[in-house]
Amino acid sequence: MKNLCTLLLLLITIKTTAQQTMVYEDKVYRNEIKSVQLYPVGKESSFPLINLRGNDQLLLSFDDLVSRSKTYSYTIEHCDAEWNPSHLSPTEYLQGFTEDRISEYRYSSGTRQKYVHYELIFPNQSITPKIAGNYLLKVYEESDPSNPIITRRFYVLNSKAGIAADITVSPNTPSRETNQKINFQLDYNGLNVQNPYSDIRAFIMQNARPETGIMNSRPAFIRGTQLIYNDVNTNDFRGGNEFRHVDMRSLRLNSDRVGKMSHDTANTIALLTDHPRERTDYTFQYDSNGKYFIFNQEGRDSRTDGDYAHVYFTLATNKTDKDGAAYLVGQFNNYQLNADSKMDFDKLSNRFYTNQFLKQGVYDFEYVWIDATTGKPDDTILEGSHFETENDYQVLVYYRPVGARWDELVGFRLLNTGAKR
Repeated sequence: MKNLCTLLLLLITIKTTAQQTMVYEDKVYRNEIKSVQLYPVGKESSFPLINLRGNDQLLLSFDDLVSRSKTYSYTIEHCDAEWNPSHLSPTEYLQGFTEDRISEYRYSSGTRQKYVHYELIFPNQSITPKIAGNYLLKVYEESDPSNPIITRRFYVLNSKAGIAADITVSPNTPSRETNQKINFQLDYNGLNVQNPYSDIRAFIMQNARPETGIMNSRPAFIRGTQLIYNDVNTNDFRGGNEFRHVDMRSLRLNSDRVGKMSHDTANTIALLTDHPRERTDYTFQYDSNGKYFIFNQEGRDSRTDGDYAHVYFTLATNKTDKDGAAYLVGQFNNYQLNADSKMDFDKLSNRFYTNQFLKQGVYDFEYVWIDATTGKPDDTILEGSHFETENDYQVLVYYRPVGARWDELVGFRLLNTGAKR
């Protein structure tokens, strides 16, 4: 009996250790889960927003590299404007059931790396949001919410506020060559607003990256039902640089960034060495603002015949691992600065390098530097920053009437600097 109890305690300890704490952000909790995407149906890699009581649906897709099917369930939770739980009862924001299973899956075909591809389209007859706002999609195994696999943010819009906006040069002289300034105004004529300074907030982010976001809680001034946000010291974003990219749609022919390719027991791609761009002038090049697209040029269905490859990235700088750390980020890894995105340093070649296991497609990426002294991440140290850089900006307007218990998303506007037009 004593040995049995010891064994049970060991199993419980192992399971608890394997489980991870769920966070209210885009995150993948297991290494075997790859190529997670969430976007409106028919609009790959677009901003994950749908209209309340509309016909819009979102598509979640991901691969499990463990080549046997599993039972995955999902639910959604309403959050406030700052992505904290709204603490509402599910019956207040959900129509239908509180959770459901992901029943659509298919096995990979003709690939070196075997996997199971899962898809979910929602809202559906099982789960539909009843109110507007920020939502967190949670995917977990065996109907156990404490065992998360994926979390993804998405947005439900009930359009009630008008938004007018423009992008201009920074009013601050030192930043005019590097920054992009967003000025905008909101018209809340369709809302019952008692105090514009507390009832309405506007959040702006660059290229759908929450870590770049600025929350506007006070307008510069009010004109009737219009809130004007044009203060010289707010919404001044560094333009950054156009993203670098790798094209691996074909595993037979080298693209412009591929230096070497091999196919033994696994696919391997060695990219050409990258160099810092912080001291170079702006050079126009097409990019996808950090996004990635799954595509297999030789196959019929990229979802299941797209293969995986070990992709080697190399960065040559005048810095070493004593100066700080270099990270490789993009939408493909949710811009996470962690052990998976951190690059190793080779003292012999004096270069940083990393190996990413990626599915066939086209990937945008950039390098982020964390200085050993300050400990602060900065992508302009290795990439530079220019006013001319083409960027998307998302403006989201939240409304909470006096006495209400949740934030409602009542306005959305997508802006683009227009450098590619």
